[in-house]
Amino acid sequence: MNDEDAVWLQSLPKEKLVNLLSLQISNIWRVDGLYFLGIEESFGTDAATNIDRNCWSSLAKMEARDLSELLELKSRDLESFIKALRATSWALYQEAKEWQVSSDQAVFRVTSCRTQKARARKGLSEFPCKKVRWAYLKEFAKAFNPEIEVNCIVCPPDKHSEKIWCEWEFVLKPK
Repeated sequence: MNDEDAVWLQSLPKEKLVNLLSLQISNIWRVDGLYFLGIEESFGTDAATNIDRNCWSSLAKMEARDLSELLELKSRDLESFIKALRATSWALYQEAKEWQVSSDQAVFRVTSCRTQKARARKGLSEFPCKKVRWAYLKEFAKAFNPEIEVNCIVCPPDKHSEKIWCEWEFVLKPK
């Protein structure tokens, strides 16, 4: 982004800026879905999942670093970790979610998954996203603080209720 773009963005009313950010996050996820569907159609779900997992693992490292810097997160505790995770495109894209945070444990729960619902509307099967999301979250946590352990409580292809699509636990390992 150049200086002219920065000035223009700063001139937008706060509500429009938030809406623009939301639109661009949606666009990132549209591209992610479109390339995934193209790979899946040409090479199958396993190939698409493996490519997706590798892409999101690489992004996680960059995202953890960049968000820590942008949000000026000096501490590597769970509260700071969750601040960074909340600012990721994945977390922001999920409209129906829940967070629980304490000093030694945090939980992130997606209660209605936009990606899975979009697949269902297209008549597609549920995406077994556990490999992708787990790789992403492990790399994000490792880049933020290697002492944070990531545990999957439930994520497709696991059986889940309609009220919880995926649930992730983050634990600060005792020293």
